[in-house]
Amino acid sequence: MEEFGTATAVDTLRIERLLPGPIERVWSYLTESEKRKLWLAAGEADLRSGGKIVHVFRNSDLCEDGDLPPEKYAGLNQEFVLNCTVTACDPPRLLSYLWGDAEDASEVRFELTEEGEKVRLVVTHRRLRDRDIMLSVSAGWHAHLGILIDLLEGRRPQSFWSTQSRLEKEYDRRLPGR
Repeated sequence: MEEFGTATAVDTLRIERLLPGPIERVWSYLTESEKRKLWLAAGEADLRSGGKIVHVFRNSDLCEDGDLPPEKYAGLNQEFVLNCTVTACDPPRLLSYLWGDAEDASEVRFELTEEGEKVRLVVTHRRLRDRDIMLSVSAGWHAHLGILIDLLEGRRPQSFWSTQSRLEKEYDRRLPGR
């Protein structure tokens, strides 16, 4: 859980996790709405190039009672919808999509590789506009992936907002300034 992502370029975060397999199980948590909502966001996914993925975030549903977002994320305490467009899909090994529908949308890429009974997940999020967004994205992916690991390993997931807040401070310390 505490392996930190790294900035591989001024606008790119890379974070890796070794997850319990099999690969098809991990893929289902990336692509099926009912499973994805348990760690990231619900929403339908058309898994072909140009297809649409809808993320319906309810981060507060990933929290214990009383775990509220910090002030800067107060508006995200309710449902938040993000529309995405698939740029590449090769089940069950690769899924890449534009993170949002704006012209300057960032792009997230999930790569899965089998390693024995484990699965290496590499998340690369690129085209991040500035350091503040890089910090938010870094802490967000780190916290969401921690919840995914807890689910896959049969543990009670960590609470999202308190984890994300702690991690954002740590990423601020770790990531290079711009």
